[in-house]
Amino acid sequence: MGINLAKGQRIDLTKTNPGLTKAIIGLGWDTNRYNGGNDFDLDASAFLADANGRVTQDSDFIFYNNLVHPSGCVEHTGDNRTGEGDGDDEQIKIDFSKVPSHVHRIAITVTIHDAEARFQNFGQVSNAFVRLVDEDTNNEVLRFDLGEDFSVETAVVICELYRHNGEWKFNAIGSGFAGGLAALCRNYGLEV
Repeated sequence: MGINLAKGQRIDLTKTNPGLTKAIIGLGWDTNRYNGGNDFDLDASAFLADANGRVTQDSDFIFYNNLVHPSGCVEHTGDNRTGEGDGDDEQIKIDFSKVPSHVHRIAITVTIHDAEARFQNFGQVSNAFVRLVDEDTNNEVLRFDLGEDFSVETAVVICELYRHNGEWKFNAIGSGFAGGLAALCRNYGLEV
């Protein structure tokens, strides 16, 4: 069992876990009882940002329509449109050894597809979590449970993995946004 983190906590990844080069970021959630007539479709994404927190090229944005970074450093394993069942609902794989030198941060986010049209928000989502698993050993290194702190938000920056003095660290963020995926893209410097 890995370390349980609270919002705002940071932890060394590669320094305290020697040999960790490939990680699986598992994301999961449940939806509360909801009578809106539409299913929930939550989508995980990864923004590969520079030292200024900006994504400098479209290929550095990994999501359901761009599953693999050209370097092979980040791979989205595919869109789960229902979130049914236990365990991870979506996964993003990261190979730290392949991350290009211009990438200093990898922000992991989750958005609700068509949230405004469907009248959905993260106040209707529960048991949301992110966990990081060492792909080689299948051991869970850490877990961050987001809690129930959201209401009208339609997008959440779950966590960031960032480079510091040649090592990779994990920051448990859990910060909500209104405006869905478009707002996140603008936040990281992408044209919408």
